[in-house]
Amino acid sequence: ISFTIAEDVAVTVRAVTSIAKTDENFVCATLDWWPSNKCNYNQCPWRKAGLLNLIFSINSHFDIIVNAAFNPLRIRLGGSLQDQVVYNVGNSVKNCSSFKNTTNGLFGFSRGCLTMNKWDELNNLFGRTEAVVTFGLNALFGRKKISDDGLYGGDWNSRNARDFIKYTISKGYKIESWEFGNELCGGGVAARVNAVQYAKDAIALKALLTELYKNSTSQPKLLGPGGFYDEKWFSTFLQNSGPNVIDGITHHIYNLGPGSTVTPSSIYYPFYLDQIAQTFKDLVTTLDNFGPWSSAWVGESGGAYNSGGKYVSHTYVNSFWYLDQLGMTSTFNHKVYCRQSLIGGNYALLNTTSFVPNPDYYSALLWHRLMGKQVLSISHTGSPYLRTYAHCSRKKPGMTLLLINMSNSTLFTVTVGIDVNLYPQSEVQEAKSAAQQREEYHLTPKDGNIQSDVMLLNGSPLLLTESSDIPALNPTLADPWSPINVAPQSIVFATVRNLNIPACA
Repeated sequence: ISFTIAEDVAVTVRAVTSIAKTDENFVCATLDWWPSNKCNYNQCPWRKAGLLNLIFSINSHFDIIVNAAFNPLRIRLGGSLQDQVVYNVGNSVKNCSSFKNTTNGLFGFSRGCLTMNKWDELNNLFGRTEAVVTFGLNALFGRKKISDDGLYGGDWNSRNARDFIKYTISKGYKIESWEFGNELCGGGVAARVNAVQYAKDAIALKALLTELYKNSTSQPKLLGPGGFYDEKWFSTFLQNSGPNVIDGITHHIYNLGPGSTVTPSSIYYPFYLDQIAQTFKDLVTTLDNFGPWSSAWVGESGGAYNSGGKYVSHTYVNSFWYLDQLGMTSTFNHKVYCRQSLIGGNYALLNTTSFVPNPDYYSALLWHRLMGKQVLSISHTGSPYLRTYAHCSRKKPGMTLLLINMSNSTLFTVTVGIDVNLYPQSEVQEAKSAAQQREEYHLTPKDGNIQSDVMLLNGSPLLLTESSDIPALNPTLADPWSPINVAPQSIVFATVRNLNIPACA
């Protein structure tokens, strides 16, 4: 027997000033190096989605699904094997071969090689789609393992990276940012580097970028360390690298645990999801204290690690975690959020074989189109199963709310109030009365099954058109200040157009 409880909730948006600001291209997706024989839990979900195999399978879909929809999409190239990737250019690499299984390599793989032909093919895709590209460099090149716990010592050898970056510049390829290493900070994952040594090498890489891009109109950002937050390591790294070396501090989030154990209930349990907020807060505090010249990025986050959950990460329910993460990190002044992955594994935005968008793709697309850079403070005193976020609207004047109902039995009727503190009430009423009809985007799962691969928008399934294009994402319209009904286990974006509040002026 199913039953629904109705609960009235009043939410308040404080609209005098914004509390944080994201980058214009906050939504980001990753492409990884994993070969087809990357397997966990008796499954091999990467197929031909790794960067060395990617071109031949994605070419015909990439423009429509990525460029036409996001225009453009931020893409980060990197992952666990990036510190074993060498570049077949110059004289520092003698043998160029693909990844092979080995007991001696990190993560069970040998060194792999990126040919310049493959790099040309990838950049042909990125150039056509005007993607905003981050490339993760090999930060272990030239180092030696010096202890059994995975510590690598010695200076980074920049020769191979120099040749690769020079080639990239000579071809006119646009790299928005270079990231130094992957998961080598703190205790590392398969390998680690001391924070003082890492800082020394980051300074050397910054100098290299300054030298090589001296004739360019703009210099790419330098990001790092691309790993899990460790307060002591990150603080030491920032203090030793000093001002204006690292432009973006990238950290990784996999707060749902291993893909073998993740369940729907852990994704829509708000108290569990709240635990990661402390990491975001602590990282921002570290930056304020030791690196105010830098900004916080989530450089990689797939929810559940080891390729995600086979029955969960590509389904509707995962959007509870994903959109909550986008909302939460933006309130903690993170500039970019990179989702693992665009293609590959069980947590991909696109199905790894058919390239049909999974539900999280549409969640990312709606965020990208509706939520602007300015983050607003929003609160309510109702159930913790109702998650609320607010931003200034992305393009047209207005405000957009994100309402996530994680309850399976409660319908929340949400009334929105605007708090402008000491502004005259006459001005508040004037702004509210000028607002246009509210645009609502209600997301629910097909057949009420939260583990469905099909998401509904206002009751209609989000499926590619006959020409393999993205369907129209049309809202329903409502009076701007009428209550918003948020059904059990549903997600709502609600945009009030032409609302001229101070924070969005």
